[in-house]
Amino acid sequence: MKQLIGSLISAALLLILSTNFALAEQTGRIFVSNEKDDTISVIDGDSLKVEKTIEIGERPRGVGISPDGKELYVAVSEENKIRVVDTNTLEILRDFEAGSDPETFAVHPNGNVYVSNEDNAKASVFDPKTGAQIVEISVGLEPEGVAISPDGKRVIVTSESTNMLHVIRVPEHTIENNILVGSRPRAATFTKASNIAYATAEISGEVVKVNMDTAEILKKGSTGDSKSKPKDVLLSLDEKVIYVAGGRANAVKVMDADTLKIIKKIPVGKRVWGLAMTKDGSRLFTTDGVSGTVSVIDTGKNEVIKTIKVGSFPWGVVIND
Repeated sequence: MKQLIGSLISAALLLILSTNFALAEQTGRIFVSNEKDDTISVIDGDSLKVEKTIEIGERPRGVGISPDGKELYVAVSEENKIRVVDTNTLEILRDFEAGSDPETFAVHPNGNVYVSNEDNAKASVFDPKTGAQIVEISVGLEPEGVAISPDGKRVIVTSESTNMLHVIRVPEHTIENNILVGSRPRAATFTKASNIAYATAEISGEVVKVNMDTAEILKKGSTGDSKSKPKDVLLSLDEKVIYVAGGRANAVKVMDADTLKIIKKIPVGKRVWGLAMTKDGSRLFTTDGVSGTVSVIDTGKNEVIKTIKVGSFPWGVVIND
């Protein structure tokens, strides 16, 4: 009898665990913020077609996904809020005040949201479940990009007018280093080991590779031409190349992650801005602002395989996979 009861309890626990896992499964959807028509385009990950357009609020820009995949966060910059959407039902759940002009943010592995507040030279940390502000950190003028290391121990905030990467220690939330880089730094990304970071500088048209333990710039690389105003940057899954959104060059630059030499230019839509990569590294999605499109790149061939029409001036993109 005890054996039977034990088996039933084990079966019940397995059912609960499997149910919870199912609830946390990723949808595979791609979410795109359209800053000039105040919407989010929802793209089906299998068909690569827009399945829904969500009215989200004034000037949506940064987008992110909660660690469990259940919630989409959208920075509605003109309203100074982050709006929260259910990734399954696509219903708006709530919003919270996120400081002045919350243009860009990143989601920490612990679930907290790190926001750059461009108008007041601050970085803010929020609990997105309650909307409570945890801490506010002074950084340089016009903070823009936010990147969080995979180990969760460091956050980079770029300041466009101070031309710096501000490295914040977590959980202390103190500035560890201020690293001077090229003119108007926009975005950053970390290696899996969290010890190296790459950052773009828009006006100087370059990418820098930085040792995060020593704050030393290891390498600088040009993105190639006067039209190239690099914004977003991502590493390939094998970390051999970086992908750089070339802005008005209307191309994604593929650069050697070691030498920062350009390997290939992939033509996409006009004014490419945001980048997102699938978890398996096989596809890269770009937001092409002036064209109002998303380009889908096969990273094996480094070629565009599909162009998807979305809203007016797509800016941010994130994948729920």
